[in-house]
Amino acid sequence: MPLASTGDLITRAAAARRAVAAFNVITLEHIEAVVAGAETAGSPVVLQVSENAVTYRYGRLLPLARAAVAAAERAGVPVALHLDHVQSDDLLRKAPDAGFSSVMYDAARLPYAGNLAATRAAADWAHARGLWIEAELGEIGGKDGRPPLDAHAPGARTDPTRARDFVAGTGVDALAVAVGSAHAMTTRTAVLDLGLLKRLSAALSVPLVLHGSSGVPDDGLVAAVVGGITKVNVGTALNAAMTGAIREFLTARPEAVDSRQYLGAGREAMAREVRRIIGVLSRAGG
Repeated sequence: MPLASTGDLITRAAAARRAVAAFNVITLEHIEAVVAGAETAGSPVVLQVSENAVTYRYGRLLPLARAAVAAAERAGVPVALHLDHVQSDDLLRKAPDAGFSSVMYDAARLPYAGNLAATRAAADWAHARGLWIEAELGEIGGKDGRPPLDAHAPGARTDPTRARDFVAGTGVDALAVAVGSAHAMTTRTAVLDLGLLKRLSAALSVPLVLHGSSGVPDDGLVAAVVGGITKVNVGTALNAAMTGAIREFLTARPEAVDSRQYLGAGREAMAREVRRIIGVLSRAGG
């Protein structure tokens, strides 16, 4: 089927008080696994390519993007493409022609005023070309002499008032919020601040996005969706599933040299994890 629009998927999910799963992909096996898992679950899905993944692929966006487009167009469920954590304006400008309907523009490394100005410019450029755009606040200022926290640190929290001002000042379509999860967690021990999430949901009129969802237990993910999260980003969980399956395969078969065998095992493990996570998120629907 034709490529889906991330904005359309999110809008429909928000209306139904559900969430769309968005999975970061690095290899063709990732792409195929996400599509296969979503098809089995009968659910729309977002394929995300991060700037880090582009850097890994020798700085070339199109090879992975073209593979994602081809897989999405042949999928039995709606699939959208999202360019994730974009810091480079040059990469941002490649998004429309590469098949992406949305971007997450990441100026969180900048102080608040710089983040706001850069994100406002990115949003204006993106909207003029029909792109849906997500952003985040960045560092959370420390109190009582404590240093500020990075937005992805476990102790970071998004302030509702500043978040409302940031959304109004930038015109973004969605905001990634810091409520207790963190990127690259390999244990599912994150405890979400659901009270804060409730306040953020009440303060903001745009969809909320949860980054670092791999570290959140199933019940926490369900509670996050009930609390107002509409897009759930997952990356590390897929890499852990793939790596674990390949490690197990090669341990049992040290003589193996055909990469299709162990990559196939990794792909199947990722597809199962995609199906599982989509199933968890569906528990929040009503």
